[in-house]
Amino acid sequence: MGSLEAERTTTGWAARDPSGILSPYTYTLRNTGPEDVFIKVTCCGICHTDIHQTKNDLGMSNYPMVPGHEVVGEVVEVGSDVTKFRVGDVVGVGCVVGCCRSCRPCDTDNEQYCLKKIWSYNDVYNDGKPTQGGFAGSMVVDQKFVVKIPDGMNPEQVAPLLCAGVTVYSPLRHFGLMESGLRGGILGLGGVGHMGVKIAKAMGHHVTVISSSDKKKVEALEHLGADEYLVSSDAEGMQKVAESLDYIIDTVPVFHPLEPYISLLKLDGKLILTGVINTPLQFVSPMIMLGRKAITGSFIGSMKETEEMLNFCKEKDLSSMIEVVKMDYVNTAMERLEKNDVRYRFVVDVAGSKLDQ
Repeated sequence: MGSLEAERTTTGWAARDPSGILSPYTYTLRNTGPEDVFIKVTCCGICHTDIHQTKNDLGMSNYPMVPGHEVVGEVVEVGSDVTKFRVGDVVGVGCVVGCCRSCRPCDTDNEQYCLKKIWSYNDVYNDGKPTQGGFAGSMVVDQKFVVKIPDGMNPEQVAPLLCAGVTVYSPLRHFGLMESGLRGGILGLGGVGHMGVKIAKAMGHHVTVISSSDKKKVEALEHLGADEYLVSSDAEGMQKVAESLDYIIDTVPVFHPLEPYISLLKLDGKLILTGVINTPLQFVSPMIMLGRKAITGSFIGSMKETEEMLNFCKEKDLSSMIEVVKMDYVNTAMERLEKNDVRYRFVVDVAGSKLDQ
């Protein structure tokens, strides 16, 4: 194990302005320390949030910005106090790389809700350096926010699980919705939604996919294993499913009405929002009151839940459906993702790409 004192440089692909267009960018990695893991990035998934951030849709973007928070890589070096990982381990990094470690969320293994959490990119680390994400050759990450990938799992298949997979697993776990026999709905069949179908089915749920068109009906039923497929504009079909679902995981990342989906929930049913939307949503309160229904939200998952989710996926032989691309295709991939033209997650082969051109 060599010295971790000297700063390193790496090359990633960064957005320079709200156009969101990425191009090569060489930068200095933050100083490493005793608790840190130096990771050579193998691959990284592309999430819809990467588009929001690179295009400043939320009004909080800082440039240059290297996106990417579904990172899988190999441990190259570890700090002197690192106990969880060894050189050569295959590991993952998600959306969060730091927290205060003293608030109630941190004390209860819910560090993703820490008000002082540090995002894996578009944020500032404790040393004042900007954080940069996984569309890059390497990262330095505190061991608390690194997870070991179970042996035998394909890195490219695992990458989307670190955001899309745990985004579904966490609310099902937290709200006590893991028991077999529940009836669930998955609203939106993208990166998060397709993992929602797979995970819910593996838990023994009856799963209805709800979409705005029938374009993905065959895929949902035949390839992903959904039990039913519902087009939201089909009034008769929506009426048949009314008051029947225990929960709906709403993965749609753009504005949409909530009332049609609230009507599908049974008594005490939950509509769980997981998509990042920058415009207000609305509903009339009697739709909630007269069924004691709940509209709630959930944000990714804790490191503990991420470990559980990966082990669950390994045990159930679950993987994401992906399209692997090289870094020089990343701008086209993000354009296609905006149009939902992907089945169901792009993953960038970082290690196999030329990052400096």
